[in-house]
Amino acid sequence: MHIRFDVPADPAYPGRVAAALSSVRLRRFTLIGAALAAAGAAGLLVSRGGRLSSLWLVLLVGGLLSMLYAPWVRWRARRRSDDYAVEGGYDITDDNIMMRSGSESGGIAWDGVARVREAGDFWIVYVGRMPATVIPRWLMPAEDAATLHAFMTARGLLEPR
Repeated sequence: MHIRFDVPADPAYPGRVAAALSSVRLRRFTLIGAALAAAGAAGLLVSRGGRLSSLWLVLLVGGLLSMLYAPWVRWRARRRSDDYAVEGGYDITDDNIMMRSGSESGGIAWDGVARVREAGDFWIVYVGRMPATVIPRWLMPAEDAATLHAFMTARGLLEPR
């Protein structure tokens, strides 16, 4: 297998990458926030202005703020990364994933990849428990994306469709 494709110098691309990577790390804030907001709302309904109503109100507001944290971080990441648009590319073989962006380049050996997760238009590549990079499916020709999907599925890195 040898897949090669370019990434254009699109100002929106770095923001999309930042949003995809941050969504992985920030999902727990949304879940915890939903639980806190639900507990706070239930407590407010049960207490009906009792002594603990301020505690329930704090749980409700804290939960709502925690749920809003992830979208706020993604918005900031998109806004800050707009200036980082440079041309780049990927060169993916049976052995590794080579990436270049502007004058920087780096690679990840497939042997070091723990798993790959689909997230929107990207495949998020994990090394250990940490997301290391993304592979933009939407920039690849369809047949190359199918080939790479089959390769990652055969290695047990990606769940079959």
